[in-house]
Amino acid sequence: MNAPIRKLGFVIALLFTTLLVSTTIIQGFQAQAINARPENRRTLLATYGADRGDIVIADTSVAFSRETDNQYQRIRVYPEGPRYAHVTGYFSFLYGAGGGIELAANPLLNGSADQLFYRRISDVIAGQRPSGVNVELTIDPATQIAAEEALGGQKGAAIALDPSTGAILAMVSRPTYDPNVLASHDMAAVQDAWTELNEDPDQPLLNRTISQTYPPGSTFKVVTAAAALSTGRYTLESELDAPDVLDLPQTDADLPNYGGSSCDPSGVQSMIEALAISCNTAFGSLGLELGAEVIREQSARFGIGDTLRVPMNVARSVFPTEELDPPSLAQSAIGQRDVRMTPLQVAMVSAAIANRGIVMQPYLIESVVGNDLSVLETAAPQELSEAVDPEVASQLSLMMQRVVQTGSGQSAQIDGVTVAGKTGTAEVGEGRRAHAWFTGFAPADDPQVAVAVVVENGGDTTSEISGGRVAGPMARQIMEAVVRQ
Repeated sequence: MNAPIRKLGFVIALLFTTLLVSTTIIQGFQAQAINARPENRRTLLATYGADRGDIVIADTSVAFSRETDNQYQRIRVYPEGPRYAHVTGYFSFLYGAGGGIELAANPLLNGSADQLFYRRISDVIAGQRPSGVNVELTIDPATQIAAEEALGGQKGAAIALDPSTGAILAMVSRPTYDPNVLASHDMAAVQDAWTELNEDPDQPLLNRTISQTYPPGSTFKVVTAAAALSTGRYTLESELDAPDVLDLPQTDADLPNYGGSSCDPSGVQSMIEALAISCNTAFGSLGLELGAEVIREQSARFGIGDTLRVPMNVARSVFPTEELDPPSLAQSAIGQRDVRMTPLQVAMVSAAIANRGIVMQPYLIESVVGNDLSVLETAAPQELSEAVDPEVASQLSLMMQRVVQTGSGQSAQIDGVTVAGKTGTAEVGEGRRAHAWFTGFAPADDPQVAVAVVVENGGDTTSEISGGRVAGPMARQIMEAVVRQ
């Protein structure tokens, strides 16, 4: 055999070897990842007609599959559409599972989850097509409706938690959308709706409760107060420097109080009263006294900086990790500068104080139930950390009660119920209206619900923006829906 033929034979053998190796890698190692890719229409269409599990809230299916007489066999239906859109997400024959539980619990809903392996074997033996299981959620319909009505047409978010367990009782993000339009079998209509939703500058697909971080403004003063009390060097009556304007070192910029107001004519103020009226200069000076590391460590104990899943992925809340100069530290201590938190994380701070200092893992799935009504999994509340000891939590609760009784949060008062809370008005840049915040819990002596509400850019109010004026009444409405049940 001459040399050219030998070389050609070698090249052909090499090509066959390469083909064999690549095919083995794709089929043996990459198949699962390729099948899971959302743009893989072949896999999506193969599974679209399967018996997908329901998403259930209080014994009512808020997402289920209905049989059709077309090639797709089933269509996903969302009876209450926009109300639970950010909770359920959507399931589309064009775009697959997206957002909410549809995506986060997709393996359970479509029956491919590892914990359903033996059920799949049983289905195959019985000659049945593998099916998904139902997912029951922690959402309380009355609380969800109250949060929806409270937020109304304002752009923002509202979330409610059970402080003792971490169960999510309400999750509302506005603006919202109707997942039914993405579940349609009309390809042109689905494409048009997808384009419109993704190009909308108000981002209706965005779940602002867990996927958007905001400057928390004065709601963060609770964290700074916790840091101070936990040192053992401060009490509720400790006097803080509270000038009309705090002269910040190393800069020509100063830290004023909200609206240019004066906290106390004496220039000093007790910590409990400083929180009650949300005195910027008092907490700015307190931040300078404590130092960045003390506040940073306290933030971490509340879970700020943690990676969370509920089971949807939660955007990470942050307190700056880099070295802070004094102006940055003072501004960070009042929830400005580069501090960013999701509404869920803000609610978790209030929930931890309500729960004697213990931070609970927030969760949305209460149980997983088979088609035969057998309960396959049940949520087990899980402690994440101790943010503060019970004594400090009690002190913080008293401070937050004062906010609602006589301070900036009086709009959150509920007749016959003691409410603890904190307002926030977060500056977001020159020429832009501030975000309005409220967080708190009720009843303060037997907490059943912790909430956080944020209204972007103050909503549609034409008066001066403040957390107490804009977000406080919304939070009251949500808390009242729980405590009056």
